[in-house]
Order: sequence, then structure tokens, then C-alpha cells
Amino acid sequence: MVLKLKSERPLKRSIVKLAATIFLGKGFAHAQNWLPGLVLHQPKSPQDMGSILYKGQPVGGLSHVEVLRAAAHEVVHIVGSGPSIAGIDFSKVGPREAILLNGAISLMGEAIAAPLAIAVEDERFVWRHFPLMRDRIGAGTLCLFSVGVIRAICENDRTWLADKSVVLIDDLRKPYRLRRRSDRELGALDFAVVDGRGAGFSRDPSRGVFQGGSVAVSAVQFAAYCRPRIIGLFGIDITNAGEPRFYETAGDTAGSGIVGAAGRIVAHFVLARRVCAEHNIELLNFSPVSALIGAGFPYDPRFAAAKAATA
Repeated sequence: MVLKLKSERPLKRSIVKLAATIFLGKGFAHAQNWLPGLVLHQPKSPQDMGSILYKGQPVGGLSHVEVLRAAAHEVVHIVGSGPSIAGIDFSKVGPREAILLNGAISLMGEAIAAPLAIAVEDERFVWRHFPLMRDRIGAGTLCLFSVGVIRAICENDRTWLADKSVVLIDDLRKPYRLRRRSDRELGALDFAVVDGRGAGFSRDPSRGVFQGGSVAVSAVQFAAYCRPRIIGLFGIDITNAGEPRFYETAGDTAGSGIVGAAGRIVAHFVLARRVCAEHNIELLNFSPVSALIGAGFPYDPRFAAAKAATA
């Protein structure tokens, strides 16, 4: 029981979440992501700089997603923290090519010396692993953070964001300071693509993205905005999410809802592949155990680590 509690948000945050649902209703229950005290001012243009205020005090800036596009190369890799990561040879990944998701930030400074960006969407990761974030994410790092993650960071250390380059991951379904959008409203957005079965894709992450059960779903929308030639997927295993991530140990594994959301995650990636193909972007899977294989993303072994010779 102690280990389970360790993986969740603090009791005070669970209370805020419950109160938001009861008093604000379904349409604004997601206000718990910014309550209490978080105010975000998004940049109005690529040349503009927005701001992050926490309890009335400025704590950092908000950059336009164009900073990600400007820093990206022809290849953008999305690196998850699935167990299959242990079998990857990251020496073949170039500098400023990888967007590291959640616990994959533990690769910074070691297997991946210079990532393109890091992305964290679930505030529970902050509550469990903020010491890891503080240790690995240095000044100037480009960080893709959701509203809830930004607030949770401020609750842990309101000075930490000051020297980071933060781009907002805003949920199109539950947008910051706006009422929850209906499926019809989402379908009417001129920059959004929906498949009619619950999956969506945003062509303009500066206006929000479709969250789909894994931060990898949001990351692929940011990656596609950069218009690379290839988007590579590492450690997006999905099927084995109940096992320890590559940076965890047995008995100290955070709970995951990814297995239960597998169908939704895969549906978002299938739609993402269709949109990427329209822009001549190839979406490749480098995980040998990914649920994406059954959806038409065959395993590409080019980054597999060489197996040790046997006697």
C-alpha cells in the first residue's frame, strides 16, 4: 500500500481534484490543473515571450512552439521509458534529435548527451520524480510541460522554472481557462484532424494538442509540427507498461494507466501516421514489443544494441 501511495499525487491534490469536479462540474473539472495560484500568459506570436505566474509572482517564461521547430533537424526521435529501451544503442542517435518523455530524462548526460527537448504531461510523475528532474534537466533545456505539470513543479520549487525554456502542452479537449470542448467543437477546429472514433491530431500545437493516454501522443504532434523527414519511436511499448520502466526497479514501480488506455493510444498513433504521410514524414517504430506493431508499425531493428558474444 505504501508503494502505491508513493506513485500518486499528494492527498491535498486529490482533494482539489475532487472539489473541482463537485463544484465546477464536468465542463470545468480540469480547472484543478491550475488551481490554486497558477496563471499562464501564452505568447501571442513566435517572437513573443509569455509568462508563468504562481501565487501572484513571476516564476518563468512561456515560449512559442516555434522554438522547437527552429532547433529540430531532419530526424526527431520520441523516446519513451518502456522496458524495451534497455536494448537500444543510443550512440546512433544524433545530438538534438530526441524528445525524452518522463523517466527517459534519466538518459540525459549519459546515453543521450544533448536531447532536443523533454516532455512531461502527467503531474504524478513530478510528485514521484522531481529530484530526478532537478538533477538531470539543466538550465536552458527546452521543456514541453502540461498545465498540471507546471503547477506541480511550482508546488515543489517555484524557482526551478526560471532558467528553463518552457512550451505549454495544452489539452484541446480540456483547454487552459476554457470549458471542456465537445466532439463537435473539436471537429470544427480548422487545425485539428479527428477520426470520428475519439482520436485526434493537432497541426498547430501552439493552439493545443490532443492528449491520448500517453505523453507520446502529444509528443508526436509536436514532432510533426517540426516537419522532419523521420519521426522515430523508442520505448513506446504500451503492452508491457505494468512492468518496471527501464529506470525503475522491481517493487518500486509507479502505477500506470497505459495498458488500460492501449486502444486509445494506438488509435491516436494510427491517425498521426496518416497525417504525417500527408507531409512526407515517415513514422518508424524501434520497439520490438510495441503494441503499435499490430497496428501496422513494424519493428525496425536499426537501433538494436549488439548482443554480447556467448562463450
